[in-house]
Amino acid sequence: HSAQIQGYFDIPVDHVYGSPMLLDYLKQKNLSDLVVVSPDVGGVARARAFAKKLNDAPLAIIDKRRQAHNVAEVMNVVGMWQGRRLSLVDDMIDTAGTISEGARLLRSEGARQVYACVTHPVFSPPAIERLSSGVFEEVIVTNTIPLGGDRYFPQLRVLSVASILGETIWRIHEDTSVSSMFR
Repeated sequence: HSAQIQGYFDIPVDHVYGSPMLLDYLKQKNLSDLVVVSPDVGGVARARAFAKKLNDAPLAIIDKRRQAHNVAEVMNVVGMWQGRRLSLVDDMIDTAGTISEGARLLRSEGARQVYACVTHPVFSPPAIERLSSGVFEEVIVTNTIPLGGDRYFPQLRVLSVASILGETIWRIHEDTSVSSMFR
């Protein structure tokens, strides 16, 4: 969830990312008009890195601002994205509030399709209802968290991280670089 966690261990620890699986899946879809979107300002670095690995795809950012205390948040989208396919990129989905609100805004303002690309599917209630509401073309996640059958829905696509974990184990065994897998 956070690369900085490595600094809290007094043994060697490697941060393993699920994003290569998400990137490979999107590349196979051959979405030539794809724009990568950060669902909030805090995820811009992640979205920028993701976009760079998709042939420097354009980047958009959802900016939420509260005008005053006890006033609803106003969402603005920064970037050129109308009429295109969008991939909202995040590290995890818990209740799906932020990512679903962002997708609804993007669809209502002219997005052609919206994909969610997320590594960890926590899916706390009411995530399933929000994600299966029809606003997403696909919700693409990895199997870093096992999902019970009651948490599947038609738009969900679960990708296995087995190959990344296997490669990581092999590299550790061979005493070669793990971080080079994610450059």
